[in-house]
Amino acid sequence: MQQTLSDTSKVGIPIGISACLMGQPVRFNGSHKRSRFCTDVLSRYFDFKPLCPEVAIGMGTPRETIRLVTETPSDTNVRAVGSDNPELDITDALAAYGDQQGKQQQVCGYIFMQKSPSCGLFGVKRYLANGHPEGTTRGIYAKHFCQQNPLLPVEEAGRLNDAGLLENFMVRVFTYHDWQQFVHSDFNAGDLIHFHSRYKYLVMAHSSVHYKSIGRLLSDLSAAPIKDIAEQYFELLMTALAKPASRKMHTNTLMHLQGYLKNLISSDDKQELTRVIDDYRQGIVPLVVPLTLLKHHLNHHQEANAYARAQVYLNPHPYELGLRNQL
Repeated sequence: MQQTLSDTSKVGIPIGISACLMGQPVRFNGSHKRSRFCTDVLSRYFDFKPLCPEVAIGMGTPRETIRLVTETPSDTNVRAVGSDNPELDITDALAAYGDQQGKQQQVCGYIFMQKSPSCGLFGVKRYLANGHPEGTTRGIYAKHFCQQNPLLPVEEAGRLNDAGLLENFMVRVFTYHDWQQFVHSDFNAGDLIHFHSRYKYLVMAHSSVHYKSIGRLLSDLSAAPIKDIAEQYFELLMTALAKPASRKMHTNTLMHLQGYLKNLISSDDKQELTRVIDDYRQGIVPLVVPLTLLKHHLNHHQEANAYARAQVYLNPHPYELGLRNQL
């Protein structure tokens, strides 16, 4: 049976993933590359949709290895061919399958296998016809899948070992999923404003440029049909979040949220919160420390701070994952 990403479960956020990362023996030598972080941790929140494009296009397991080959260093026509048998060319099959899956996908993110000539996102080795390595590129299937879904959160499994990249991927996945729930509802202009009001400070932490662009877009909701404006909004939102938030931007956002407490907490509490935010700015404490103190004060003044407490920035992903403990 041909594998597909279109079958989704009602449990968890649907996420595409390279099948070998889920422990399926689909690699060229019949082995796997199980990611325990994906299978044992992220599977609590994600409904993974495993897929191996090489198996899906009819290649057996085990099978001949493939590599990416180009005629000259400047040639953009990269082919996926057999490492030992250059006559074996699966480029077109992988590209077509990537386009097909990309068009019919119903996932909110994708985790690819690194270094794979079909699934790698970054730094996949590229060779000249004579066998000499020449630069890097993106895997054929991954390239075509992503071309169909430019705003979809995607990442390589290996890069999830980086705390900053992992946190950024999770922020984008949960935002993407939240938007899918919203956009498939019968929303109006007021609903769109309300949606953005929750994401305002998350955007601020990632990109001041997009923060201003979104403000201008939403300042005149009569300029175009609301669904067209919503489409533009989503593009700006995901593009903003694709840029990892810096320590400087986090500090700025924390200080803005601190402003909601200026007339509600004591002078000593203000000084303590200011000091903790500055400790974070200097790299003395992780982001979770000022966030915890800020949320503590906001929760003690709930009625006066409903807007601030509703900010996705405070809880963009499950707290128990501890993703902001290392930022």
